[in-house]
Amino acid sequence: MKRIVLNLLSLVIIYSCGATEKAGRTDGVLNSNPGYWQQHVDYSMEIDMDVNTFQYKGKQKLVYTNNSPDVLNRVYYHLYFNAFQPGSEMDVRSRTIQDPDPRVKDRISKLRPNEIGYIKVKSLKQNGKVISHETVGTVLEVQLAQPIQPGEKVTFEMDFDAQVPVQIRRSGRDNKEGVALSMTQWYPKLAEYDDEGWHADPYIGREFHGVWGDFDVKLTIDKDYVVGGTGYLQSEPEVKGTKKTMHFKAPKVHDFTWAADPDFIHDTYEMPNGPKLHFYYKKTLEPQYLENWKKLQADTAELMTFFSENIGQYPYDQYSVIQGGDGGMEYAMCTLITGKRNYGSLLGVTAHEMAHTWFQFLLATNEAKHEWMDEGFTSYISGLAVNEMRENKRENPLSGSYRGYIGLANSGYEQPLTTHADRYKYNQVYGAAAYSKGAVFIAQLGYVIGEENLKKTIKKYFADFSFKHPKPMDVVRTAERVTNLELDWYLIDFAQTTNTIDYGVKSIDNNTITLERIGLMPMPIDLTVTYTDGTTEDYYIPLQMMRGEKPTSATIVGDWAWAMPTYTFSAKKAVKSVEIDASQMMADVERDNNKLTLE
Repeated sequence: MKRIVLNLLSLVIIYSCGATEKAGRTDGVLNSNPGYWQQHVDYSMEIDMDVNTFQYKGKQKLVYTNNSPDVLNRVYYHLYFNAFQPGSEMDVRSRTIQDPDPRVKDRISKLRPNEIGYIKVKSLKQNGKVISHETVGTVLEVQLAQPIQPGEKVTFEMDFDAQVPVQIRRSGRDNKEGVALSMTQWYPKLAEYDDEGWHADPYIGREFHGVWGDFDVKLTIDKDYVVGGTGYLQSEPEVKGTKKTMHFKAPKVHDFTWAADPDFIHDTYEMPNGPKLHFYYKKTLEPQYLENWKKLQADTAELMTFFSENIGQYPYDQYSVIQGGDGGMEYAMCTLITGKRNYGSLLGVTAHEMAHTWFQFLLATNEAKHEWMDEGFTSYISGLAVNEMRENKRENPLSGSYRGYIGLANSGYEQPLTTHADRYKYNQVYGAAAYSKGAVFIAQLGYVIGEENLKKTIKKYFADFSFKHPKPMDVVRTAERVTNLELDWYLIDFAQTTNTIDYGVKSIDNNTITLERIGLMPMPIDLTVTYTDGTTEDYYIPLQMMRGEKPTSATIVGDWAWAMPTYTFSAKKAVKSVEIDASQMMADVERDNNKLTLE
């Protein structure tokens, strides 16, 4: 069984790698929903880092606005660094899952006291009054002195001590390439509350969800360290003795990340119409890697242009690519990636992580619940971007994603995309679902509604839902608004079940063609017919429940009602062969029956 699951690795390409606050949104999409709201938080933090002990002290002030219609009796903070302690949920899960992340395995269980991560809350006040709190793993449970009323602003003030763990997963010190500090998810982070309630998930293995707001961060660190990350530097650092204080502000983000090393080279690249690109990488890299990081800079500008043109305009004034972390991971205004890569890998991971800026840091889906909307859509658009930059372009740059999904669907281990990101039985099944099936979801939507309509849908989705927290139905409803088609069936079958697509050519009798639906998932059908005289003709069979057709130059025949297992129609002439979906953009899990040729 385990061998079958591990074989999925060969089929999946995994890159390891405020907002509108009140009802009455002005984008024209949800004005019809006057109950829409989202929370807002503004962070002010003063951090004093000791680079010798990797410990730091923090003072944090939050101004939290309750835009919900609910009275809040409690709040929660994420304390992500607490995951890096022996016996944590992340540690135990990694040691008990059959296919642990190779970066984690049992490494957390072996950490010594000076190597673990922690965030210890020393004091917490609500509007100046001390309040009770309890640390439960990676979550701080807070009992309020007074409930937070709808529309009320509340100020929380916290003092905390923390220690940076040895680099194991995403964040930490002294990563395998010698980067001193990769500071991600490093501060007490207020959990999100929305129309589904609190999202105070423990940190076990996956990614993050946060509240939109503004950050004001003053970082005191050794004066020889070069620092890059989220936010705009407000002035020249203030130097006192052996330390300097750097002041950053970051507007309209839901996270704040930084990295630092005394050996960082800091390059900048000016794009004609912005943003300014920053590159931080160690000067001690071998010559071939240093050359790659120089070459990457112009290509990163090209990627930025591609994403801005094909999704929506990047809204910030800067973006940074930083050597650090344990693979590749996206953050606000920046990414951390490992730097010792061949150039194709370096460009590919940069493309993927930068694309996350749109599908995670600007659209900000809940990655614990809808990981495929982030990872999958990012894989889709970054695949297109890299292909656009290739000298020899691939006809289908998403073919790897299709192979990964079809391998998963046929493995017997698939779980629906509604599965919580931490609840997949196998890590590889999560990867194939989030990355491959998620990418196929959006690519195949182009098959369903037409490529031009898909391009319009992506741009409208971004325009309507950036700086919000869209959910799966928002993607589908956007496509429906663009096309006037009914598409809820597509979301239901492909994302909420493990139903598969399997259509076959059952028979050819002179000019009469009979097709059959074998899988449970319905689809419209593109059909290529080759006549006995050598000519060909494309046909389009609409799916009845779509209540319409995609734009097509093919000959349109009668609708196919899903419950009917077979479909028969007459072509114009005697038929030699028939092929379903010659483009292979429909994720049919058994392609051997898609084509029939008369001998």
